[in-house]
Amino acid sequence: QVRLVESGGGYVQAGGSLRLSCAASGSISSIDVMSWYRQAPGQQRELVASISSGGGTNYANSVKGRFTISRDDAKKTVGLAMNSLRPEDTAVYYCNADLRLTSSRGIYRYWGQGTQVTVSS
Repeated sequence: QVRLVESGGGYVQAGGSLRLSCAASGSISSIDVMSWYRQAPGQQRELVASISSGGGTNYANSVKGRFTISRDDAKKTVGLAMNSLRPEDTAVYYCNADLRLTSSRGIYRYWGQGTQVTVSS
């Protein structure tokens, strides 16, 4: 069974830092793009950052210069270092990965269960 499991969310004051991590497990042959999304109450889920298999990164304008995405293919993990956090960063953060499986052809998109990040003012 293929799973993505996030960790590292929590409560922090404005200006603080948190680091999220997401680990993929199961019958995975390789991982293409890995991403972090977030969804605040009453709002649509939005892309926060993504990283390709070659290491290319993409960030939402609202987090550029404050968040850093990274990946470790040997461990099948993706991380999100979040600095200078703001109350508007409060949301549930979801890990997302495009996976190639050992059991079938094609690329499959998987989501983690989400982890809450709360930033107080």
